[in-house]
Amino acid sequence: MRHKVPRSSHSSLVLPSGRPDAVQAVEESGVGRVPGLTPMRVGRMAATPFAFLRGSAGLMAHDLVGTPVTGVGAQLCGDAHAANFGLYGDARGNLVIDLNDFDETVFGPWEWDLKRLATSLVLVGRLAGADEDTCRQGAYDTVGAYRRTMRLLAGLPALDAWNAIADEELVSYTDARDLLGTLERVSAKARNNTSARFAARSTEECEDGGRRFVDAPPVLRRVPDAEAAAVAAGLEGYLGTISEDRVPLLARYAIHDVAFRVVGTGSVGTRSYVVLLLDHRGEPLVLQVKEARPSALSPYLPRVGFDAPEVVHEGRRVVLGQKRMQVVSDMLLGWAEVDGRPYQVRQFRNRKGSVDPAALSAAEVDDYGRMTGALLARAHAHSADPRLLAGYCGKNAELDDAVADFAVTYADRTEADHAELVRAVRAGRIAAELGV
Repeated sequence: MRHKVPRSSHSSLVLPSGRPDAVQAVEESGVGRVPGLTPMRVGRMAATPFAFLRGSAGLMAHDLVGTPVTGVGAQLCGDAHAANFGLYGDARGNLVIDLNDFDETVFGPWEWDLKRLATSLVLVGRLAGADEDTCRQGAYDTVGAYRRTMRLLAGLPALDAWNAIADEELVSYTDARDLLGTLERVSAKARNNTSARFAARSTEECEDGGRRFVDAPPVLRRVPDAEAAAVAAGLEGYLGTISEDRVPLLARYAIHDVAFRVVGTGSVGTRSYVVLLLDHRGEPLVLQVKEARPSALSPYLPRVGFDAPEVVHEGRRVVLGQKRMQVVSDMLLGWAEVDGRPYQVRQFRNRKGSVDPAALSAAEVDDYGRMTGALLARAHAHSADPRLLAGYCGKNAELDDAVADFAVTYADRTEADHAELVRAVRAGRIAAELGV
């Protein structure tokens, strides 16, 4: 594999012909979304180059077609940037740290996830005001941690490798000590980030003793009865997609209200609902019912020798991809159909917490890169044989240097795309709601 695709070749970037400009890419990715939310999505993407990267997974996949691939496949996050890692609670309330967003997940070339993650670290470093050497070092350390972790996993018993490094031990393993204070603060906040807390802030008591959501525009709004009924009806099919032993648990709750809630940066404009359920004591459980659109990577996979996935249900694709990559997944993860559209269903605010990459100090960038690189390697090792990838990546830093060079180059490209979008917004070529 090294002879066929030298590790040094991963530094290259040759943009394919017919590349859409930034505005075209944003407009094309917005087809099928809720039209009224498009300006909010554009505004969020226009905030920073890193925000633009978050919303342009499809554009980067288009560009990655022109880069070398070994032909080894793995289940990809598909949107493996620095903001898609975080903490969440397992079934017993313990905190796990892992990848946590899988809207674009698909089976494809492992290099694509790694290069997207490394690029995001360069942009995060620039956002933190770090010098160029520090930004490149963040990408370099990301790849180095990926490579060393894959080698570690290759040498472990299969079961140990499968369940490896998804908790606080990861910090010591990756020598990310500068992150300790940040992670402790995030962990403390995550423990309080529950359905009960969200419901207390976002609902009010009704005359019949139940509760209902309160409008909080532009992020949260109540929906007409017919729309709420359609979402509730879709949850009947959802029950058939979760483990049978979870059904008696959900049977102890009743649906009380449904609201539309805007989410994310790249996800803005997708149909996303929060559903309020109450048990016999009035204690809440909130589910998120989020539209599952086709992966932005799918059209580009055949161009690099991977079959386009045969998707029965986009929500199922997201859920199964998530389970293939995480050590521990949400116990209520499933999928549904509402008015003929596919959705994924998951717990909302199940002790979720994340490091805000935009708030990292320059000194924390390389530590964060090492942590996320290790997590990505562990996730890929569930579907790709770690012995094969470890053999290719090797013992020295040749791959680290090459992908770091690529990351700097693509970060420059992203900054140029972002600047083009900002100019288009200022010229009135595309509408944007800024600061929302």
